[in-house]
Amino acid sequence: MHQGRIIIITGSPGTGKTTIASIVAHESDFAKSVHMHTDDFYHYLSKGAIPPHLPESQEQNLVVVEAFLEAAKRYAHGGYDVIVDGIIGPWFLAPWMKIVQEGYEVHYIVLRADKEETMKRAIERTKLSKEANIELVEVMWEQFAKIGDYESFVINTTDYSIGETVSIIKEHIKGKSIYLHYKREYHRESPLLCVELIFQSYFPSATSPTSLSVWRCFISSKGCRLSA
Repeated sequence: MHQGRIIIITGSPGTGKTTIASIVAHESDFAKSVHMHTDDFYHYLSKGAIPPHLPESQEQNLVVVEAFLEAAKRYAHGGYDVIVDGIIGPWFLAPWMKIVQEGYEVHYIVLRADKEETMKRAIERTKLSKEANIELVEVMWEQFAKIGDYESFVINTTDYSIGETVSIIKEHIKGKSIYLHYKREYHRESPLLCVELIFQSYFPSATSPTSLSVWRCFISSKGCRLSA
């Protein structure tokens, strides 16, 4: 059986990742494809669900992330083109680099629009209050605004239509120009401590409750600590 691949399409809210990921999945050059949205795995929780931004959700978040990764791997192993849609910044690549090490083909695409366009697209699309949404979108935009060594993985969607963005993504996938390669620094004796340093280096003022909470659950599970 031909093993599939995993294509991560990420970016801040308002960059069009969900719409674009859906099209990429439906127009895949594979015979089988699946569009996986990371937030769905939190929505599956029912009894005992804890809001993921709360400190006490760390164990739950770890289970959710591990379940998502295992599902993505299983689809890929079954020959599917796996299109992953969610907030997966460079600070969250350690578990994905681990599956790259296991032999999975993983592509990484960061969609970015300028701040004005991002805010215009995202402000009215949430169940949060307008004030909370503005703050969240601004924080997430800042996190993706400067991503160091991963700038080459960015596609700026400000002046592109959805169709144009999809075409660019297809070309990148075909040429494997946004393909993740195994990096030894992700797998030292204390790999998550290394990731903590990467996180703090890229985003010293990051305050996103969800991203920090997820990181705390990964770091604490390995006996390390992530400062708030």
